[in-house]
Amino acid sequence: MEPTEITEILSRPTSQELLARDLTRLAYVAKDGTPRSIPIAFTWNGSEIVLCTTKNAPKLPALRKNPVVALTIDTEVHPPKILLIRGRAELDAVDGIPDEYLRMNGTYKMTPDQRTAWEAEVRSLYYDGMVRIVITPTWAKLIDFENTLPSAVEELVQARAERQRS
Repeated sequence: MEPTEITEILSRPTSQELLARDLTRLAYVAKDGTPRSIPIAFTWNGSEIVLCTTKNAPKLPALRKNPVVALTIDTEVHPPKILLIRGRAELDAVDGIPDEYLRMNGTYKMTPDQRTAWEAEVRSLYYDGMVRIVITPTWAKLIDFENTLPSAVEELVQARAERQRS
């Protein structure tokens, strides 16, 4: 997929709504060769998805070995809106707490006191730093069930149209 196609898909209003959410599902290949899919907080910086994790997270050795990943960001309503992204993960160990991590979870409802307590807990727990997982999209697809469908459903719609013409 060409970078201009990716940019066009990710610039659509529905994609931007999904990229403003808090959680994605990260799919990767674990060290034992089996697939993993985990929910994880993320932020979109306009060109990359940024995830943050502990320095001892089991996913890190797996991502070092095989950095190819897939992400799903979706809604819980009918019809769902789904943004699928593929890319490569780059790992960046940082001292302290990355600003992106503190911006994540922004739509969770917390009172100012809860937010202060959460940040204090984060700073005491991750005192030795975190790892930023930076994913640059290499492929993207938006499925909104109005303008875009899963490719298999598109094929069925075309086959039905051909049957109806016959």
